[in-house]
Amino acid sequence: MSRIGKSPVNIPSGVNVKLDGNIVTVKGSKGELTQTIDDCVKLTVEENQITFNRESDSPVHRAKHGLYRALIQNMVVGVSEGYKKELEVIGVGYRASATGQMLDLSLGYSHPIVIEIPSEIKVSADTQKGKAPVVTLESYDKQLLGQVAAKIRSLRKPEPYKGKGVRYSGEEVRRKAGKAAGKK
Repeated sequence: MSRIGKSPVNIPSGVNVKLDGNIVTVKGSKGELTQTIDDCVKLTVEENQITFNRESDSPVHRAKHGLYRALIQNMVVGVSEGYKKELEVIGVGYRASATGQMLDLSLGYSHPIVIEIPSEIKVSADTQKGKAPVVTLESYDKQLLGQVAAKIRSLRKPEPYKGKGVRYSGEEVRRKAGKAAGKK
């Protein structure tokens, strides 16, 4: 058995799980998410737990067993607690501001970058004097949140010499010595 797939998903109070054929709908206080599940994985909802079983031990079925368990777990946690990602904008003159669902970034290019954030994600930008601006993204959809955060980070990835760029909060950037260190 898959180590991840065999452990059940606990359903907290306030979360409603509905199974319609091979479509799972999870509804909670933060929002509602749906996921289509492959026929090789059978899902059973009992009281406050969801269990997963697969039809055979083929490698494809074993992989999907753990995959769908993890996806449903992320959905349940998302609609009950939500997810949060923070991005730091590090660099001289680099700025970030959020108005509504629009994120305005100045990342050293000749023009400001304006990104429209999907309505499922709540965005805020915090700028304190002496510190790098922090962009905070909050959502109940983990997949969409990660995708949007990766898109923002890809606009100016952290570079290894000065460490400038957009990085996840807590991300370690490996630094290189540079040209002066090699001339000794």
